[in-house]
Amino acid sequence: MNRIQVFEHSFLPIERGKFEQRHFVALSKLNALHNYQYFDLKHNGVVFKQFVGVIQIDGLTIEILPKVDKNEDDSEASKKKWQSVLIEMLRITRKLKIQQVGQANVAKQSIHLLDIYFEWFLNEVQLLIRQGLIKQYYKETGNVKALKGKLEFAGHIQKNLVHKEKFYTTHQVYDKDHLIHQVLGQALEIIATLSKGSYLYSKCKKVQLDFPEVKPIKANENTFSQIPKSRKTAPYENALAIARLIILNYAPNVSSGSEKMLALLFDMNSLWEEYILARLKQAYQNTEITVYGQDSKNFWNGITIRPDIVVKKNDEVVLIIDTKWKNIDQSLPSTHDLRQMYIYNEYWKSTKSLLLYPSNDISLKDFKCFEKIEEEEHHQCALGKISIFNEENKLDANIGAMIISQALGNQKHPAPPQLPQDYL
Repeated sequence: MNRIQVFEHSFLPIERGKFEQRHFVALSKLNALHNYQYFDLKHNGVVFKQFVGVIQIDGLTIEILPKVDKNEDDSEASKKKWQSVLIEMLRITRKLKIQQVGQANVAKQSIHLLDIYFEWFLNEVQLLIRQGLIKQYYKETGNVKALKGKLEFAGHIQKNLVHKEKFYTTHQVYDKDHLIHQVLGQALEIIATLSKGSYLYSKCKKVQLDFPEVKPIKANENTFSQIPKSRKTAPYENALAIARLIILNYAPNVSSGSEKMLALLFDMNSLWEEYILARLKQAYQNTEITVYGQDSKNFWNGITIRPDIVVKKNDEVVLIIDTKWKNIDQSLPSTHDLRQMYIYNEYWKSTKSLLLYPSNDISLKDFKCFEKIEEEEHHQCALGKISIFNEENKLDANIGAMIISQALGNQKHPAPPQLPQDYL
């Protein structure tokens, strides 16, 4: 399995033995299926957009990594650093659960994001098998040797005119071959197909041996909405969530050849927003400061507006934050972004708003008033820059406390607790 690591917004040229024409064709069709949002196609390669994650196709794994500093080199050390950043962001935002990922195998080969998701899923299924897989009732129509359930007269006459000893019925069956296990079985088949040649293949085959034989299905979005939820199915929640991610992002035969593709891609703008929100909530849980996301209000004729993050102190809005995943350097924010912040302040009755960008520097205090229409005091906005790394060049777990304390003045706030590895 070949692997290529690239950064967001970078160019990947077609190159024999690495990224070949067949890979380019498959990616172009994947992009078309998703309204051309993942990358721009050039005549001799691909320019990636703001989506990060991993794509696996026909023996090639492409890992797309985030990066703040445009001037940072493309060395292996830099790629390793930003890969760990992506994995940690996915963990904190609960899109990924990091466990001990095959530590005995890490030294033998490179571990990429897809491996982590696959191993997470296999661990979840193994746990379910140890706990005992559930049985469910479902209806089955077919020939049986004893009359049970409802006799289907038309089918019985058609199929059993000669075989008088059989009955064509619809009856209830209580066993492990039900929709939940069929979905998990499909995900196991995909992992077995895509992990050939890796350390996960043997683990997947072992799980399949322990898993009950179920009817093969081709699940889609509608399939997952039909899965029943109850106290008995609660332990399956994690496994089904990962299975959904794997199955719905799996695109077999996406090109004219026989390639099978899996693409797990995340919009860095959304991931940055969710990461900052998670860190803020982590820093100020059980305090007088509360942090909200997805707080929307009606704006005009059914249209709503929603800032990324709303910060309240004693039920009063003290700060509005809108996150932007781009290095703004010495530039000024766009007029559109400033208009948004002005409206947010007005509608949420906040005196401060913050446009928050990742940076190599820290600047969160330079609040400037919007130009006054009248003489009374008006609200303010700041262009905020925050370094995502600490002194050890790792993601800073204290970023949430730093944002609030700097933006609202050097107030004393509790330091966030350290998250354990099994936080999720």
